[in-house]
Amino acid sequence: MNSSIPDETRERAFIEDFDLYGKRVLIRSDFNVPLDANQNIRNASRIESSLKTIRYARNQGAKVILISHMGRPNGRRVEKLSLKPVAELLSRMLNQSVDLVPESVGSMVEKRVARLQNGEVVLLENLRFHPGETDNKECFARSLACLCDIYVNDAFGAAHRAHASTAGIARFSDHVAMGYLLQLEIRYLDKIRNYPSCPFVVILGGAKVSDKVKVIQNLLRSVQVLIIGGGMACTFYRALGYEIGDSLLEEEALPVVREILQETEKQKVSLLLAEDCVIAERVEESATMETIQASQGVPAGWKILDIGPRAVHSFSQTLQHAKTVFWNGPMGVFESGPFARGTFGIARALGDATKNGAMTVVGGGDSVAAIEEMGLTKHISHLSTGGGASLEFLEGLPLPGIEAIPKRVD
Repeated sequence: MNSSIPDETRERAFIEDFDLYGKRVLIRSDFNVPLDANQNIRNASRIESSLKTIRYARNQGAKVILISHMGRPNGRRVEKLSLKPVAELLSRMLNQSVDLVPESVGSMVEKRVARLQNGEVVLLENLRFHPGETDNKECFARSLACLCDIYVNDAFGAAHRAHASTAGIARFSDHVAMGYLLQLEIRYLDKIRNYPSCPFVVILGGAKVSDKVKVIQNLLRSVQVLIIGGGMACTFYRALGYEIGDSLLEEEALPVVREILQETEKQKVSLLLAEDCVIAERVEESATMETIQASQGVPAGWKILDIGPRAVHSFSQTLQHAKTVFWNGPMGVFESGPFARGTFGIARALGDATKNGAMTVVGGGDSVAAIEEMGLTKHISHLSTGGGASLEFLEGLPLPGIEAIPKRVD
């Protein structure tokens, strides 16, 4: 990024602002990674993204305490959502033992923290085993804060949650800062939201248009091209009068979609929908598929499940000229192989756009998964670790986990 561009992260306290030697440093990471039926981690990218902050604190001689959530246990201990696999993987990644403390607050945790040596790293058990985490209970936030001299938030994926470990704890901590990952996320997304180089292209997909209406409305002031794919495109087709068969439709979103269509025309934004679509009667690999022109309409009983090859080519051509690209959401039913081709095509086009000099940012689980599956991770400027957080940031909403970090004192 251009260092002359105003940057919110320069205004807020950062981990490098503090002397960490001998200090108890509590790092809120995001280790909410997917597990298979045997408790093996299927994708470790979030853990890998957290390593820079952890290694920095360790190498500075801090006593490092890691905290995170996993899944939604709803305030109950659920063994399959234990952070044990994370502790085991961190031990290998850091090349040192990372003990898992079987609680996140209480006397057991306090005694273990009291025994920490400089450079040692421990991981506390799933924060969401306690209802006080998601309810942002003061007693739970205070219990976490008493464990540390310095609190560092590095969990962008949870920064849009006003939870005890992301917002509440900051009120009771003497020193609060952001870590490297949180800083990196904000810098890229702040550039997208406020200072994109033009042409600026936004690609939005996924199931529901209602999830992304506010993002669209907020970015219309700066975007030149808006590409809509995935299930949410069906509501746009319907607003244009196209027959969509049994495709996903958000009837209640039609009025706001019509407003978006009017506003894009008013703002001279090019809104692109797939000219051809892949349709089938059911979402199965064995299902009979056809590719049709969207304007011709979808027969009754059939569903739009992916964008077609012409659309992939057309969208890819558009991306060749982009200077800034943000992508969130798959172009089809990505979890089913036959309907993932459009998403993979966009992933490939983003990699090419990066090579051509564009700043490319990808958020959302399926979009990031497509990039990783294609082996394009190194060919994208930034893969965001927070789907919901990145969307709320781009909506212009204040994120509690970021707002809780104080401004730097000159």
